[in-house]
Amino acid sequence: MKLKGAWLLLLLVVSVLSVPIDRNEVNQEGKDVVQDENMDTGLYYDRYLREVIEVLETDPHFREKLQTANTEDIKNGRLSKELDLVSHNVRTRLDELKRQEVSRLRMLLKAKLDSTNTQSLQMDHASLLKQFEHLDPQNQNAFEAKDLELLISTATKDLENYDAERHEEFKRYEMLKEHERREYLKGLDQEKREKEEQRMEELKDKHRQHPKVNAPGSVAQLREVWEETDQLDPKEFNPKTFFKLHDTNEDGVLDEQELEALFTKELEKVYDPKNEEDDMMEMEEERLRMREHVMKNVDANKDRLVSLEEFLKSTEKKEFNNAKEWETLDAKPAYTEEELQRFEAELRDKEEELKKKVDMLNQEQEVLKERGKALEAQRKEYQQAVMEMAQRQQPAAHDGEIQLQPAKQEDKAGKVAVEENAPAPNHLPAEPPQNLPIHT
Repeated sequence: MKLKGAWLLLLLVVSVLSVPIDRNEVNQEGKDVVQDENMDTGLYYDRYLREVIEVLETDPHFREKLQTANTEDIKNGRLSKELDLVSHNVRTRLDELKRQEVSRLRMLLKAKLDSTNTQSLQMDHASLLKQFEHLDPQNQNAFEAKDLELLISTATKDLENYDAERHEEFKRYEMLKEHERREYLKGLDQEKREKEEQRMEELKDKHRQHPKVNAPGSVAQLREVWEETDQLDPKEFNPKTFFKLHDTNEDGVLDEQELEALFTKELEKVYDPKNEEDDMMEMEEERLRMREHVMKNVDANKDRLVSLEEFLKSTEKKEFNNAKEWETLDAKPAYTEEELQRFEAELRDKEEELKKKVDMLNQEQEVLKERGKALEAQRKEYQQAVMEMAQRQQPAAHDGEIQLQPAKQEDKAGKVAVEENAPAPNHLPAEPPQNLPIHT
């Protein structure tokens, strides 16, 4: 699959491959597999974006227009007008994708409302869907040209803000790390604290002791990749050949992933995952800074892609041959002391809020326990009552035999009749007493 220009902009890969490129082992099929596996923009609608692109690429007419379109045609929405000419089968599949995306967004909205205990019985989905800018919420069943235009413009804008968000996330990570360090030291006695502070300072000094780091995009940096990674003669360095060599998917541009892969050699001078003093989060922030530096100086049309023409023009600049040494992150703190204090205040507020929630949950748990005990006692009472009723209904037992109580009947005169099953009355005289005197 070959994508051009700003279409690649929509599928930028925010993660990079940190392995050297081996020209002798990686074939074209392998490149496509790597590209597809890492094709993740980091956007919350990334899957929808990729599926729309994949469906559009199956239409010959749209694919042809895409390959001949320039960056501006895609970004300003001109390409969206070609959607009316795609096949009926493609439009049907796009309609289905949009319905699935709308359904997914509705589920997200419901989950959000449920989590905030908001009544959602009268929820206006059409109004709530307006907060999602990557599709047209007025038409929830059909994918139209406006949907494609919104998808492209929103993805472009979101990706432009993505780097800023990553920088802010890294700053918070560094402040949290410093906060935890200070809290840890507070818990130590003076002697242990002094030893630990000395150990930490030694680790910082060890991290700073690294070879010179060449400025990304400079001739020194590119020559180092040419010689050590590509295993080519440094005397035969050629910018055009270098560009084609590292355009791994052969689409005519260097995207952000391909650029960041060029900085691996420089980053290895400073960061080693085996060393305690080297933080891999800092390494990725360093990689991002290097890519932004190159884009700022090379990407003339600001489409987040480096064309061959832009690359060759950058090699003609004075800075290309006389670049200064690159300043790594340890040269300047990522935050100020005031920012750290505000961050720690936020942490304290969140901690207090969490404590209140924990106390509330504990109280609710106690109430539930009491209710459980009351229900258990009530259950036992019901069970005991049922057992007593069952015992009353059982016939009386005597010596293991069931004794039936004779039923009494009343005759017409109102007198009580003899009991049923009673023995017949004996009218014979009683047996004479024994040992009486015998009369003659």
